[in-house]
Amino acid sequence: MKPPVLLNPGPVNVTPRVRDALLRGDLCHREVEFSDLMGAIRQKLLQVFDIEDEYASVLVSGSGTAALEMGVSSCLSPGKSILIIQNGVYGARIAKIAEIYQFPKHVLNYEWGKPPRMDDVETALKEHPDIEVVALVHHETTTGLLNPLEAVGGLARKYEKKFLVDCISSLAGDAIDFTTCPMDFAIGTANKCIQGLPGVAFVLFRKNDLCRLKNIPARSLYFNLMESHRAQESGDTLFTPAVQIHYALDEALDELMEETVAGRIQRYKDAADLFRKGFSEIGLEFLIPEGRRSNCLTALRLPEGIAYSDLHAWLKSKGFVIYAGQGNLQNKIFRIANMGDLKIEDIETCLQVLKESCSAKTQ
Repeated sequence: MKPPVLLNPGPVNVTPRVRDALLRGDLCHREVEFSDLMGAIRQKLLQVFDIEDEYASVLVSGSGTAALEMGVSSCLSPGKSILIIQNGVYGARIAKIAEIYQFPKHVLNYEWGKPPRMDDVETALKEHPDIEVVALVHHETTTGLLNPLEAVGGLARKYEKKFLVDCISSLAGDAIDFTTCPMDFAIGTANKCIQGLPGVAFVLFRKNDLCRLKNIPARSLYFNLMESHRAQESGDTLFTPAVQIHYALDEALDELMEETVAGRIQRYKDAADLFRKGFSEIGLEFLIPEGRRSNCLTALRLPEGIAYSDLHAWLKSKGFVIYAGQGNLQNKIFRIANMGDLKIEDIETCLQVLKESCSAKTQ
């Protein structure tokens, strides 16, 4: 039986190579073989994005949110505050993490799907000199909005702030120039555009921030960035990791290096363009205007008279898994992602099934 085509924003369909990597066998995480595997993955994460000289990488077994919590909980010096730009579920998640750790915070809150105003960001930075870190979600998958990474990063640099970016749904799928927009913390995961499997995530951070980070007191046992970095630098791990998922990530990074990041971004753009051409022909309405959309996901308004549950069930019966809206968009939109090992024929068949579903409901 053919597996379903996953059109949700992670986990994604992976290649047979990545899936077969799970069969490499059992391994104790305290053995040198796992130390070598972990070191290879950490190095490949830097090599594939050409950031070996400036950045270090730390792995954490868990979802992308695990790495996000590791980054947020470890980035802020005592007595300082964090500025959070919030225009979707995942910006709100950063704010929730900061709240749980009782960090002083300033939140710029926007309607979901609306980009932040740079005047607001600059005003906040001027009015609150205690801000040390600016936090942004690059691709806000709530709506498919691509937030203005370089503009916000430019203001963070101008005011000498650290810049933390949730790249979980954009890294290797949307263009990120680490040279023109040097993020201090870039948060990623295996199971989205890198095309690995769920269970391993990572933090990329600038090496020149090590001295400051080492002086920040520990706030978490599992999510302590510096303790994990110290252990991994010595070839060790603080806790039992998801060993077999590391095998899959290692293979996924090999595939990414072969395809190149630029090649994958172009493949995702081509897939998004093909989908969006089809959506327009069907007559579906886009939530996010052209020019602000990610390469990786499209949010569409539900046609009049069509419930998401019915649309999802019909497409799933034909082998395609789509994604619901969240929060106040739950009954208004649906989302189709084009991450992962997705073939042109998958896209064309999905569009045909979607057209049939919409036509049947509106007749």
